Amino acid sequence: MRLAYAALLALASTTAVAQQAPMAAPGSKNPAAVTGGTYTADPGHTLVTWTLDHLGFSPYTGIFGEVSGTLTLDPKNPNAAKVDVTIPVSKVVTASAGLTAHLTRAGKDGGKPDFFGANAADARFVSTSVVAKGQTAKITGNLTLNGVTRPVTLDASFYGAGKAPAMMGGKENVGFRASTTIMRSQFGLGFGVPMVGDAVKLDIAAAFQK
Repeated sequence: MRLAYAALLALASTTAVAQQAPMAAPGSKNPAAVTGGTYTADPGHTLVTWTLDHLGFSPYTGIFGEVSGTLTLDPKNPNAAKVDVTIPVSKVVTASAGLTAHLTRAGKDGGKPDFFGANAADARFVSTSVVAKGQTAKITGNLTLNGVTRPVTLDASFYGAGKAPAMMGGKENVGFRASTTIMRSQFGLGFGVPMVGDAVKLDIAAAFQK
């Protein structure tokens, strides 16, 4: 009888655990979860995805990761926010080993490379103004890419904020999505135009930790 009773208790306990609601994600879509201060880019979860036209047949996409930098914000004054991030171009990732190698290949006989070259300079975006409206914002800044600096405006939107679980560091996090389109030829990267598209769509998933 004792064994049977113990077995029933174990079964009831297992069933109760199984019926518990799954844990909710710690990130909140409510902007009230954002706290002011200076945040550091999360290099493992901040991605810059680029897409351009390939011969008129299909879009082609690659990724920049391992982004570093800072975001300073005050929820009471979102227009005062400042962002300064650096993107290691030399670590570009594509689905084609040949293309990845071409992007970072030195020029022939010491000449100008087709794309970034063997000693690819980091890209950097430094904001100059922020115009917020609700949970979206226009972030204008200077983008330095391939040694060329030009003004760029990002269309950004709030994604989520909150405190990570203790087992994942317990830090306060805030995330955004942003997008813009640049003309690669304006940055000295016009190889293949117009066979391969000049316009490059940038989609950014930005994660920051305090």
